[in-house]
Amino acid sequence: MWAFVATAFVLGSCAQQDWIDRTLVTEDVTGSWYGRISGSAGTGREVVFDLEQRASIVKGNVRFIGGGVTGGLSANRSQPGPIEGTVTGDVFRFRDPQGNLAGELKISGDEMTGQADIGIGTSPLILRRVAPPVSQESSQPPR
Repeated sequence: MWAFVATAFVLGSCAQQDWIDRTLVTEDVTGSWYGRISGSAGTGREVVFDLEQRASIVKGNVRFIGGGVTGGLSANRSQPGPIEGTVTGDVFRFRDPQGNLAGELKISGDEMTGQADIGIGTSPLILRRVAPPVSQESSQPPR
């Protein structure tokens, strides 16, 4: 009888630990991030992510600078477009609502590395935090 109770307790606590690991938010990606998409699908394409994180939910904008990408993303997409994602542990998963951009990046302080699918294939992506985001409120002069 005690063996059954001990086994149930151990298995129950393992399941709980897995749930905690999947929902734990240990990183904050709020800020502006700059990087380049490398590889054959997006060689040399610069990208800027402006992100705001609340709990595990991330919303923001993404902007591409320069040429080099064809297919799913417009080669002239210099205007910001929406992006959304989640942070679980030290992993940031993101996508744009149109389905032209998706990826998964491992967060390590002020750097994120991983892969991004830009609609024509998957390419390596490295982003570095460059500045805190500028909110509407902070850009207004004091009254």
